[in-house]
Amino acid sequence: MKNNQFEDVLIYFSKSLMGKENEDDILWDVAKNCIGQLGFVDCVIYLVDDNKEYLIQKAAYGPKNPKDKTIYNPVKIPMGQGISGYVAQTAQAEIINDASKDPRYIEDDEARLSEICVPITCEDIVYGVIDCEHPEKGFFTDHHLKMLSAFAAICGIKIRSVRTHEALMEEHDRLIKIKEEMVELKLKSLSSQLNPHFVFNSLNSIQYFITSEKKRLALEYLSMFSKLIRFYLNQLGQETVHLKDEIDMLHSYLKLQKLRYDGLFDYDISLHENSKKMEEATIPSLVVQTLFENIIESAMYNQQKGQHFNVLLKIADTTVTLKVLHQSLQTGKSANNQSGYRESILQWQDQVNLLNAVKDFKITTTITHSFDNDIQKRSISLKLPNLI
Repeated sequence: MKNNQFEDVLIYFSKSLMGKENEDDILWDVAKNCIGQLGFVDCVIYLVDDNKEYLIQKAAYGPKNPKDKTIYNPVKIPMGQGISGYVAQTAQAEIINDASKDPRYIEDDEARLSEICVPITCEDIVYGVIDCEHPEKGFFTDHHLKMLSAFAAICGIKIRSVRTHEALMEEHDRLIKIKEEMVELKLKSLSSQLNPHFVFNSLNSIQYFITSEKKRLALEYLSMFSKLIRFYLNQLGQETVHLKDEIDMLHSYLKLQKLRYDGLFDYDISLHENSKKMEEATIPSLVVQTLFENIIESAMYNQQKGQHFNVLLKIADTTVTLKVLHQSLQTGKSANNQSGYRESILQWQDQVNLLNAVKDFKITTTITHSFDNDIQKRSISLKLPNLI
């Protein structure tokens, strides 16, 4: 093929690839519309598999392609084996004038004496090889090598473009899915914290205080309840919250629940040194509130009196650690409720897992159970990132 003919084929090839958006179309276009015009009798195009262990036959011209886009008896070659495997491993093109004397030669459909193999690369990444054979010795020339290398270079650029586009689309779809999951998670969290049972009981409690002429308690309860509602609604669109605000809301929530459950439990919230960092500390939103929703509703399941929650906060430069120790009398009923308790916590941990996946927060949790005589102890440790 003369230089001007080769240039025409190269221009045609470059233009024909512009409208192709998948690798199969690209490779079959090279095999059928380009290799055929070079006067070759056989060509197989291989791609490196995802694990970079094998070359897989993807397109062909000649005896390996009996009809349409099919390959006769497709094979795969381990990386480094055979002439094509060696070229893929070294990314160096080769011309073999007498394949019968080359120990690397692997016969496919039939033995041939000449072979030329060029790597398909782009930016030092080997995507595959174009491998051509001919029955005559010494058939392939440096001119053939130049032409095949040009086709392989254009092919490599296009494959990289297609894979980059596919990767971007996959990442785009993944992010959309994650955002949808985050929205659903926040709605579930809000629904959990404002479930009808909690709201109606809160309103009933307010009504009870009013009818019992306990106006101070009624006003106090109503104030905390409305404050919590505003806080939850505001946090729905936020990804972070100041720790100080979260702890203020936690005080209100626990006090509200203590009134609601008529003093079945008591609680303490304390800081473990570094209390001055409270003003600056920032944590992911809705995590602490969701945790305590699960803890309280599980603990109050059996209406057992004398329960206690000790909440300890430790603030460091990069983390905020919250530890909850729940103590209650060991009874048959409460013991039987452990499975429900753990199930509830695991549902809450789904939220933690999603936040870790989306934001890489590296939130860690530890849950332990122990018994001391008649006292049942449940400990939950939560380490959050300090996002200041």
